[in-house]
Amino acid sequence: MEAKARAGNELRSAGRTLNTLVVPLNGLILKGVAIEPMRLGALRIWLGGPAQTTLRGHLASLTELGAVERGGPDKKFKASESGLTEMGRELLRVTLVLEAWLAEAPAGSIALGTEGAKGTVKALGAAWESTMLRALAARPLSLTQLDRLIGPVSYPALERRLSAMRATGLVEARPNDESGTPYALTAWGCRGVGSISAASRFEYLHMPEETEPLAPIDVETTFMLTAPGMVMPAGADGICQLVAEAGTGKSRLAGVEVTVDRGHVASCVSRLDDKPRNWARGSSSSWLDVLVIHDTAKLRLGGNEALVSSVVLSMHEQLRGPDRDD
Repeated sequence: MEAKARAGNELRSAGRTLNTLVVPLNGLILKGVAIEPMRLGALRIWLGGPAQTTLRGHLASLTELGAVERGGPDKKFKASESGLTEMGRELLRVTLVLEAWLAEAPAGSIALGTEGAKGTVKALGAAWESTMLRALAARPLSLTQLDRLIGPVSYPALERRLSAMRATGLVEARPNDESGTPYALTAWGCRGVGSISAASRFEYLHMPEETEPLAPIDVETTFMLTAPGMVMPAGADGICQLVAEAGTGKSRLAGVEVTVDRGHVASCVSRLDDKPRNWARGSSSSWLDVLVIHDTAKLRLGGNEALVSSVVLSMHEQLRGPDRDD
């Protein structure tokens, strides 16, 4: 199942958050005031001395968003200091997931707040927004093939986005003897969906009226990007169906069938069986809770629950990244 991009100018789920974190100083400001509430001068020193007017502008934007707040009589810090809100702590979670992913870049670690990080996050966001990630999750594709699948995005725009993805290590060429060069997502490029999942979860928690809801097909894309790198206990074997739902009816479902062979994923295909032997099913938002913080409370499991639980846990661990606390 390969999806065409949706028409219109609405940002897809995760788009607004990624756009916020593309701005180099924003993520660093969140990290700074998470240590302790700070005055403008102290924060400026901690950040390495950015222009004061620039820092004021970014602080104002984060305050308007609701991620940062000034102190006062009813707060635990002074009116001259800025600190994180509850919303800001959730946005910081997205920042840390993004930072961990950037640190694993194929060409070497990319520091948060640099131009390299900005370009990489922009390339990832554009690939998600245009549904290029969904198309490439299924199989390697040439630019011409992508153009046929993704109608609303022009050929030149697709070419620019594919070039940015290649330059940042999200995709790699797979030369063959046929006309046109197919491009495949790198293993690191696939793991970029962890940052997208964290950003989507932030938006459904804190910006539900300002962002497009995550559709089941988007969760299916996450399944397909995550599955190839998953590793489970050596004794794990069998077929497990993962289903995302947005209501009742067959048309409101999307999912994959994962085949596990001795702890490794042998295949992951976009397919739904009416009577699966082993399965996990839940809403798009419940899957985001699973993927980002491994909260399975709203997920329904059936069949061999040991196998299903192992698959679900492995998905979370694959997106979380190495040596990260929830």
